Amino acid sequence: MKLVRFGSPGREQPGILDSAGNVRGLAGIINDLAGDALAPASLDKLRSLDLNKLPLVDKSTRLGPPIAGTGKMMCIGLNYSEHAAETGAAIPKEPILFMKATSAIVGPNDDIRIPRGSTQTDWEAELGVIIGTKAKYVSESDALNFVAGYCVSHDVSERSFQKDRGGQWTKGKSCDTFGPLGPWLVTKDEIPDPQNLKIWCEVDGQRRQNGSTATMIFSVEKLVSYLSEFFTLYPGDVISTGTPSGVGMGMKPPTFLRPGQTVRLGVEGLGEQQQRTVAD
Repeated sequence: MKLVRFGSPGREQPGILDSAGNVRGLAGIINDLAGDALAPASLDKLRSLDLNKLPLVDKSTRLGPPIAGTGKMMCIGLNYSEHAAETGAAIPKEPILFMKATSAIVGPNDDIRIPRGSTQTDWEAELGVIIGTKAKYVSESDALNFVAGYCVSHDVSERSFQKDRGGQWTKGKSCDTFGPLGPWLVTKDEIPDPQNLKIWCEVDGQRRQNGSTATMIFSVEKLVSYLSEFFTLYPGDVISTGTPSGVGMGMKPPTFLRPGQTVRLGVEGLGEQQQRTVAD
C-alpha cells in the first residue's frame, strides 16, 4: 500500500495510490497520515477500502511529505562503509546519531533552497523508516513490528556548516528544504527486506550514487532497536538511515550543488524524487 499527502504546503490532505498509480483522496476516512492513523489496525482498514469509490486527485496536484506530525527526524551518519571511506572517516562501532530539524521536511519534488553563504550544499539519497507504533526498549528481533513503512529520504547537507562551524552536524543538516520525503509512504508489507534495495541519485542527469541498502553497516532492525534505548520513538518519527558513496564531498575535486540544477533520486520500490536547486 502506497500512501501520500497532497495539496499546497501546510494544507495537505491524505491519499492513497490505486492499482493504476492514481492518487485517491482519503478525506473523511482519516484526518491525516499521522499518529494513530499509522498504527497497524488503521492501516489494515485502509487496505480493505474499495479504492475505485474514492475521489480521484488531479495528476498535477503537488505531493507533500507522506507523513504529518513528525516529532523528530533522526539521521544516521556514516552508515555505509564505502561512504565512510570516501569521507576519510573510520567505520563507526555504534550508530552515529544526529537530528534534522522537522522544519526542514518538504515534499519530494519541492525546490531545494541553497542557503545564504553556502558553498558546499551536497546530496545524500537515503532510505527513510517511518515509525507506526510507540517504541521504547525494543529488541532487534521485534523492531520491524514498530515500523509503519518506508520512504525515499533526501538528507541534503551543507558540509561547511556541518564541519567548519563548531563541529555540530545539525546546523549543516537542518536548513529549510533540506529534508525532502516521499513521494509515498510504502507500508512494510510491500518491502519484505529493507536490506536489499537499490538506492541512487543523479545530478543534472549524471549518476552520482548507485548503491544498495545491503551494504548498510547497521540494519533497520538495529537502528530502531538502538534508538529506542535512548528515547521513545513515536508514530510519524522518521529515521533516515545513511547514504552510500558518491556524494559531492567525496568527489575529486569535491563538487557541490549550485542554483539551477536538477537532482533526481530514488530507492527501489519507494518511488523517485526530483528537485530543482534555487538560491535562498
